[in-house]
Amino acid sequence: MDHVQEKKLSKKDIIKSYLIWTFFSHSTYNYERMQASGVLHALAPGLEKLYGKDTQELKDACMRHMEFFNTEPNVGGCILGITLALEEQKANGEDVDQEMISSIKTGLMGPLAGIGDTIWQGTLSPIALGIILGMAQAGNFLGPVIYLLTIGIVLFGLGYVSYTKGYYMGREGIGKIIGSGLLNRVTEKATVVGATVLGGLTASYVTVSSGLKLKLSTGTLNVQTEILDSIFKGLLPLAITLLTVLLLRKKVNVNVILLILILIGTVGTLIGFF
Repeated sequence: MDHVQEKKLSKKDIIKSYLIWTFFSHSTYNYERMQASGVLHALAPGLEKLYGKDTQELKDACMRHMEFFNTEPNVGGCILGITLALEEQKANGEDVDQEMISSIKTGLMGPLAGIGDTIWQGTLSPIALGIILGMAQAGNFLGPVIYLLTIGIVLFGLGYVSYTKGYYMGREGIGKIIGSGLLNRVTEKATVVGATVLGGLTASYVTVSSGLKLKLSTGTLNVQTEILDSIFKGLLPLAITLLTVLLLRKKVNVNVILLILILIGTVGTLIGFF
């Protein structure tokens, strides 16, 4: 009886796929299918190894991975790792069908995008900027260099771990992680840290103050120092920031928000408040 050799991807194949995804996930980003072509580009070498060149199975695999896909590429990279593991199982005759692969990709891309964006845009980047902006403002050229190195090392490390863990853990492993609530706890804590850092950045870099002085019979009253600061120090910067956040949450166009802020600044200056 002939022994059918198991089709297996090597660690080198996984790393190659990860690197392609990292550098080309948004290479042909479009409104119709978002990252689909980047997904197929990253998976293609592994699919070819599993199904062979110019086979119907390879063509079918290429077709199913050109469906709509969009996620945060670093944390969400584990989806591609899981996908490779599923394709490997399918190529070896296990009970894995096209609908299962599509469902897992579709079901995970949204939640992992939210987690990745929270870690990257809401936590890591603001923290790094908060530490390094001071160096840059002081004229230290190492500020931007340190920022780029920090972001690069962390994101490359996060992306590599996510991608490879996705492959080696498979759909069962990521399912257990999501079911345990660990990702929700990480997201919640990351949101708190990010909000704290953004609050610090607001106090440090949003500079709005009132130059209005009222002449009274008893002397001159400085509105900024004697009224606003006594109520809440940094009240004006906080108010402008919260107004901006409120408008963003209401999905007001960014250009409209900029015009509103310009209008507030112009009117406030003309009447002598700012």
